[in-house]
Amino acid sequence: MRSVVPESAPAVSSSPATAAAAVPSPETDVLTGAEILVRCLREEGVRHVFGYPGGAVLYIYDAIFKQDYFQHILVRHEQAAVHAADAYSRSSRKVGVAIVTSGPGATNAVTGIATAYMDSIPLVIISGQVPTHAIGQDAFQECDTVGITRPCVKHNFLVKNVADLAPTIRKAFHIAQSGRPGPVLVDIPKDITIARHAFSYPRDLHLRSYNPVIKGHMGQIKKAVQLLLTAERPLIYTGGGVILSNATEELGRLVDRLGFPCTSTLMGLGGYPASDKKFLGMLGMHGTIEANFAMQHCDVLLAVGARFDDRVIGSPGHFAQNPRKIIHIDIDPSSISKRVKVDVPIVGDVREVLAEILAQVDASGGRAGAVDAWWEQLGTWRSQDCLRYERSETVVKPQHVVESLWNLTGGDIFVTSDVGQHQMWAAQYYRFDKPRRWINSGGLGTMGVGLPYAMGVQMANPGAQVAVITGEGSIQMNIQELSTCKQYRLTPKIINLNNRYLGMVRQWQQIEYGSRYSESYMDALPDFVRLAEAYGHVGMRIDKPADVEPALREAFTTYRDRLVFLDFITDSSENVWPMVRAGKGLTEMMLGAEEL
Repeated sequence: MRSVVPESAPAVSSSPATAAAAVPSPETDVLTGAEILVRCLREEGVRHVFGYPGGAVLYIYDAIFKQDYFQHILVRHEQAAVHAADAYSRSSRKVGVAIVTSGPGATNAVTGIATAYMDSIPLVIISGQVPTHAIGQDAFQECDTVGITRPCVKHNFLVKNVADLAPTIRKAFHIAQSGRPGPVLVDIPKDITIARHAFSYPRDLHLRSYNPVIKGHMGQIKKAVQLLLTAERPLIYTGGGVILSNATEELGRLVDRLGFPCTSTLMGLGGYPASDKKFLGMLGMHGTIEANFAMQHCDVLLAVGARFDDRVIGSPGHFAQNPRKIIHIDIDPSSISKRVKVDVPIVGDVREVLAEILAQVDASGGRAGAVDAWWEQLGTWRSQDCLRYERSETVVKPQHVVESLWNLTGGDIFVTSDVGQHQMWAAQYYRFDKPRRWINSGGLGTMGVGLPYAMGVQMANPGAQVAVITGEGSIQMNIQELSTCKQYRLTPKIINLNNRYLGMVRQWQQIEYGSRYSESYMDALPDFVRLAEAYGHVGMRIDKPADVEPALREAFTTYRDRLVFLDFITDSSENVWPMVRAGKGLTEMMLGAEEL
């Protein structure tokens, strides 16, 4: 289990040895714990909080009612609160904040917390807890929230003294957004929220056992530059760390300076412009031929903020067959050589390390290696046009819908997605040129995130246009948030690629399980148009290819200020190609249905 906070880090409360004590002055206000929490959020510059009230947090909600600095967004399910806070962070560089009550409120939030943990998203989750005297007594709506969430948070706290509340919140925000980011949970018993204490928010923070390395080792950086400058078949492989560290400018300068090809994981899309010819497309299970073959056959690989996960490299044994020198940059030392042994490890913040590499490259006066032959080979692979699909005049193709969305919007909107075939088509056919425009669940693969993600994006980016690319299975997992969108006048355009199946499940069953479609057919679907209208929104049903572009145009122009649910009835037999089957290598790709 990864952890960037050592086990020796403080787990319950602040102490003079770990954090600067909040010493009140005579003029300091004496506040309740609930009021202290609200003041802490204000001190951190929080402007939006997502949550759902319950008994254990009612004093907190009463304190929220009395303030007007930040806005609380009432969701319809705690899972959606954490997802929305997650997307708020992904799209804005801020820490997302969610509040849930004890017991089922906290357990409902776990999926959202685990989703953020897998993708390294900085969140602070405030959970209510039964009074301290009742902890461990099986009290009403009690659960061991700290124990339950320990495997899927960067760190968590149980506050047992109101004097520790402000220092704990300060530490929570610091830990969430420093080093490798991640969610931090603060569990607050109800009696702590009514206890009184003088408020003072600590400014200086010193955690003896938590000091992430930011600057890369200069000796390792020089080794990396030497390898890059002599490479003949180089490749730059980027991941979500480029986005999280705000290193897209440095990455772009390095790729352009060296003239090297660049590929990206699902989470790294937008880190380098997809429209640039040096970008080979996404790699991995549903990556392009040129990206996967380059990954397999390069002689020097620079991995930037990526972790060589199973969906990226396929079979580790197959990947290791071809010799190559690997340089790996990551803020988290536990991610380096975790699945693939690397030659030049560089621990540090991606942005800082790339800036140093750039300086070393510039100081070298140029590169010695020749990559013209490599680009010719890449061009041969690229010429196979592996994302080509058969168009139809009678059946709506999902790829056509995504391409039409890109053409209409110029790639300039935020796109959230759920998880499944539609997610892969969005990644393949919507070309992202900017960072933080592509919001999806990569590591955990959580269905149901798309709509609450759109809510978080719109709250963080007022006036922004947001499209939710989803499927009829995923959208129903948090469809109740149509009510939240109505209440707060949120206006995402929901693009439902409705193939009447759990599409990715069906595809795997077709390929791996002899076309035995066990429980993957959705034969009791609602009328999504009428359902959207019942929530007060606009609904459209599109089942003809000729109507795809007009419907999208109408949604984004005529109904720009309304939520529009576009139910596209798509080809139920369409699969995502290319595909690397489980246990296969990157170059052992299936390119289409003819290989079934």
